[in-house]
Amino acid sequence: MRNYSLEIEPTELVGPWLEPLLAELIEFRRDLHAHPELSFQEHRTTAKIYDRLIAAGLSPRRLEGTGVIVDIGDGPIATALRGDIDALPIVEETGLPFASHNHGVTHGCGHDFHTASMLGIALVLARMHAHTPLGGSVRIIFQPAEETLPGGALACIDQGALDGVPRIMALHCDPRIEVGSIGTRIGPITSASDTIRIELSGRGGHSSRPHLTEDLVFALAQIAINVPAVLSRRVDVRSGVSMVWGQISAGQAPNAIPSHGVMSGTMRCLDREAWHAAGELLDDVVSQVAAPYGVDVHLEHTRGVPPVVNAEHETALIEAAARAELGESSVVLAPQSMGGEDFAWFLQGVPGSLMRLGTHVPGGEEFDLHRGDYVVDERALSVGIRVLCAAALRALRTL
Repeated sequence: MRNYSLEIEPTELVGPWLEPLLAELIEFRRDLHAHPELSFQEHRTTAKIYDRLIAAGLSPRRLEGTGVIVDIGDGPIATALRGDIDALPIVEETGLPFASHNHGVTHGCGHDFHTASMLGIALVLARMHAHTPLGGSVRIIFQPAEETLPGGALACIDQGALDGVPRIMALHCDPRIEVGSIGTRIGPITSASDTIRIELSGRGGHSSRPHLTEDLVFALAQIAINVPAVLSRRVDVRSGVSMVWGQISAGQAPNAIPSHGVMSGTMRCLDREAWHAAGELLDDVVSQVAAPYGVDVHLEHTRGVPPVVNAEHETALIEAAARAELGESSVVLAPQSMGGEDFAWFLQGVPGSLMRLGTHVPGGEEFDLHRGDYVVDERALSVGIRVLCAAALRALRTL
């Protein structure tokens, strides 16, 4: 039997160990896809992960509520790897034979893929370690509730997920990148994401006499237009601060000025320091814009997640692993996303990197995340496992 020791290049390491497991992992992913669960409700998913790790001879630890942590190997931890396990409150429209059995819930962000990838890495590393000791250990975190704010990562950290961890890496499906490739970026790759809700109140009245009322609808319009404009001039434009309103509601009749109105939206930012600065400015800016109209203002600013800022060293580990496993042209520059990702909370404690896993079928239909019709090319499962497993093996060499 060939000895797949750590002296052999990573391209020869991962593939032969993964191949016997791949069909099982695809079925595992399809089962998760058919039984999606919302944030902090992932009880079946947690049990499936836990039971399979136990069957592999590992010693996983259930987190409080949902989620699992498992260490593979012996000795100091070289790296942690994280996969999120929750689904979205979206109706599935894929027509797949293993489509969601839970109406109104679907894995429209690929978290079933993330979970199956991390399980695959755990099983591969366990088999490698049984054959030839790894010389350290790798921690895998199956994290609940990424799709909520401020995210389940904080609950994992509170329960010791980062204890003894020097770095952390993760993947996220990307339907814009072709299967067989990954996307990387040093520095900010996702945005901070906060939720803003503003309520205005005043005296209602006839629309022919706005001077006798507080013209609440006009005030809402001024806030909607001017608050984003003021922030863009008060915060460094390179930080990418973006405020977008998703809801504005007030009134019922065209000739009556209402006494109550509400607007809500998101504030996003690619820079950690600017995120804090914009949050501190927001209350003052909203108050100043609304002041001339005499309305009462109530602002709710719900902090979401900071931006994911990829470290240079960990990104280089992933890129080297991908090129060894997939070829020199397999790494592309990932665009910055204004979406939020709670993996950022882990990076407040240790350096790390989030890679984009290509799931687009070459020449096939283009999808987007958070849609009910999102379909993943299942060949990407092998790609994600090989790259992050190889990256973990490279991290073990640094011990």
